[in-house]
Amino acid sequence: MISLRPPSSDRLKALFASSVFARLGRNSASAHQEADKLGASLDIPVCEDSTEDKTRRDMIEAGQFYARQDRWEELAGLIRAHDGARTATASGMPVARLLSYGARADVVQPVEAALSDPGLMAAHAPKGGLAALEEVLEEFPDDYGIALIVAEAHIDIGWAWRGQGWSEEIPSRNWREFQAHFARASEILDQFDPFEHNSPAIAAARCSLVAATSAPKDRVRDDYEDLIDLDPENPRHLRALGYFLLPRWFGDYATLEAEAQRSAERLADVWGKSGAYVWVYLDAISVDPETLSVLDVERFLGGMKDILTRVPDQHNANALAAWCAVTMTAARFHTSPHKAKAQSLARAFEWVLQGHLREIHPLLWGMAAHAPDRSPPTLPDLAREGRTQALLRIGRHFERDIRRGGRVISRVEGLWVEPQQL
Repeated sequence: MISLRPPSSDRLKALFASSVFARLGRNSASAHQEADKLGASLDIPVCEDSTEDKTRRDMIEAGQFYARQDRWEELAGLIRAHDGARTATASGMPVARLLSYGARADVVQPVEAALSDPGLMAAHAPKGGLAALEEVLEEFPDDYGIALIVAEAHIDIGWAWRGQGWSEEIPSRNWREFQAHFARASEILDQFDPFEHNSPAIAAARCSLVAATSAPKDRVRDDYEDLIDLDPENPRHLRALGYFLLPRWFGDYATLEAEAQRSAERLADVWGKSGAYVWVYLDAISVDPETLSVLDVERFLGGMKDILTRVPDQHNANALAAWCAVTMTAARFHTSPHKAKAQSLARAFEWVLQGHLREIHPLLWGMAAHAPDRSPPTLPDLAREGRTQALLRIGRHFERDIRRGGRVISRVEGLWVEPQQL
């Protein structure tokens, strides 16, 4: 899935990364060895330098640079321009929101660090930076680019106060702070109509406010419908809709299925007959195997073909191949009562691989090994794990040919096995 909020602090990423690789242990070493052995017979380009990572880093740093230089008008202009153009990374992360995150990072990150570290009192979280952002908004009250930065800063800090636990587990003071920051963010965003400004960024920020509403089920459907209408070609929004319609958030399985069907019908001209059906379900299935109970497997498989026909790029080919080969074979699906459905989805790897994959994007394979509701390892570790996963899955698929001395070659028309030269 795709989280609506940017990644948490590097410290939290490092902690999660260490636990992940400790868990892999010896199996990781043997997997790397097997991957290297099989990979020697795979003549498939590996894109080690991720344009996704570089674009994200560059845009966040740009936002931070303009904010530190107090060049707010220029920064707001960039945000509006990228928002209007729907500029996004390969994974669908809007550049406007990356710029906004960079601009507020110096304010938000110290607060997140203070509230996430048990050794620090919550009262020690710095507040001056947020007040400074509010002063910038007072100077430019009609600029939605500035408003977006300030509103999303309140949303980030509100989440830092709330934490990730169940509502009933949150201390009363933290809950009050969470509600107060979300109320202020709502007050700011209410001054700007996303359709009037042709702004998916405003609509996306409004979607983030759902967590603090009293009737979230209706709100999540309505707000995401607005966002998707403004940016129908970005699958990230559809994936987030499905994720937040899970019972653990603001929906139930019946509503998820209904919205997946409805989205497919609404966006048939963009994603084909069932492409949007796939996007709505993709992250929901990844984190909750019980979602398979309502899934129409045949429609989902048809939707995968629709996506790869409409947008036949290597990002989508790798994302779907990795999801089938890695995510759908995870241990949590082995014990699911819907194991047969999971196996049907996993088998789709074969035709995605041979009909659509031409190069390997390691980051996407690494991401497929981790549920989208968890912070991933550091990007270098994620890419290293992803490379291993990709070489293993592809190599095992062609293992019989490789044992006979064949080499797997990537060509424009697909993957081919070149027999051993005698």
